[in-house]
Amino acid sequence: MKVKGQVLIFDADDTLWENNVIFERVIDDYLDWLDHPTLGKGELRAILDDIEAANAVAHGYGSKIFLRSLGECFERLRERPATEQEREQIDGLAAALVQRHVELIPGVAETLAELGGRHDLLLLTKGDLAEQRRKLDASQLAHHFRGIHIVPEKNVDTYRWLTREHALTPATSWMIGNSPKSDINPARHAGMNAVFIPNDNTWVLEHSEIDPDDAHVLKLERFRELLDHF
Repeated sequence: MKVKGQVLIFDADDTLWENNVIFERVIDDYLDWLDHPTLGKGELRAILDDIEAANAVAHGYGSKIFLRSLGECFERLRERPATEQEREQIDGLAAALVQRHVELIPGVAETLAELGGRHDLLLLTKGDLAEQRRKLDASQLAHHFRGIHIVPEKNVDTYRWLTREHALTPATSWMIGNSPKSDINPARHAGMNAVFIPNDNTWVLEHSEIDPDDAHVLKLERFRELLDHF
């Protein structure tokens, strides 16, 4: 039975539009370009993942931080700074991150339009403020949301803050996203319900275990399936 008048909070990257698949393509090209004489791509990727994890904690998220990670990975492996020509080559590999169009996940626009007639919609996304705002503007989805929040991190304190900011009732509030680490688990720890919509290209650093016995987590295969429940 559908209950009207609930609060639905949406993640953006890899929930409303494709994001990490672009980064994965850049990483694949970058590792080919490195052409390390002794390490395979799996070993190189593990080193890059470690650098990205450290930079995410220290500096946040977004294309600029990603480029920083690529540069630091080069320096660690080559044991020297990149030359100006090498920096330009790295920037060239990552140009698609800045120049690309936003590709909505199928069914997103139509589903949000219908859900907005029955529920209160909010957007909660993390990352660089200007970069996330640019993607949101390009998506033409902003008008669906009563509130839009771009935050540096999404953890349990973020969800508790959002609850206070909008005077939410956790029992009738749902966080909807593709990331167990940033969307599902912290929302549940803050007392909200959650909808997990997996994306095959979810960033490895966003992976985490979800309690399979948690009755307050709804798992769907496609975004359009939200209409069957809300």
